[in-house]
Amino acid sequence: MPQDSAAPARYLAPAQVAELLSIDVDEVVALVMEGRLRGARLGSPARWRVEAASLDEYIAEQAEESRRMALWHEANAASFPELWGPPAVSTAMHL
Repeated sequence: MPQDSAAPARYLAPAQVAELLSIDVDEVVALVMEGRLRGARLGSPARWRVEAASLDEYIAEQAEESRRMALWHEANAASFPELWGPPAVSTAMHL
């Protein structure tokens, strides 16, 4: 569902994000620091918050990367006959 530009962004605590991704809170903060998740220090005292839309984008990117890796592994495991068909059989007789 597209967000209304007038609606405020929804933010999640790092612990919520960590639970959703099954990772540690420190890893969530590292993802924010690396720019892979959009987040900011909000409130008083300032605490990390992660933009929910950013989390959705990150999950979609990870799913796409997994899909591509699965296809690569599948192609890598395929044998040449499966890709190119059986070897051509010569019908000419050798004398």
